[in-house]
Amino acid sequence: MPALTIPAEYLRASRDFERFLADLKAISLLATHNQCYAMTRAVLRTFRSHLETPQALRFADALPPVLRAIFVEAWDPAVPATPFPDRRALHAEVLAERRDHNTASDTAIADVAAALRRNVDAAAFDAVLATLPPAAGDFWRACPR
Repeated sequence: MPALTIPAEYLRASRDFERFLADLKAISLLATHNQCYAMTRAVLRTFRSHLETPQALRFADALPPVLRAIFVEAWDPAVPATPFPDRRALHAEVLAERRDHNTASDTAIADVAAALRRNVDAAAFDAVLATLPPAAGDFWRACPR
C-alpha cells in the first residue's frame, strides 16, 4: 500500500493561520493576535449557531484547517440552529461571546469577513455560500467598512 501524502494545507496550517491573524490585525486595528483570535472565534461561533449541522459542515470544509478547527470547537450539534437575525443582533451575539473579556471591534463581522476572504479559496468559499440560506451569504458579504 503506497504512503499517503500529507496535504499541503495541513503542513502549512500554522503559517497560514498566522497570516490570517496578521491580516485581521491590520484590518481591525486590534492590538494583538490574541484579540484577533478571540474575535474570530466569536464571529465563527455566532455564524455557526445559525446553521443546521449539514450546512455548518459544508461551510467548515471551505475553511483553512485552523479556522475549520476553531469553527467546530466545543460545538454541540444537538443544539438547534436559530434563524439569522439582523446585523445589529448578530453583532450583539459576537459581543456576548466571552462578554467580560471581549475585545471585538464595532465592525467585527466585517473585519473577520475581509480577513477570511483574503485567506480562503474564493471560488470554493462562494460555492459553499451559494448552498446556504441567503442570510448566510449576507453574513460574509455585508462588509460595512
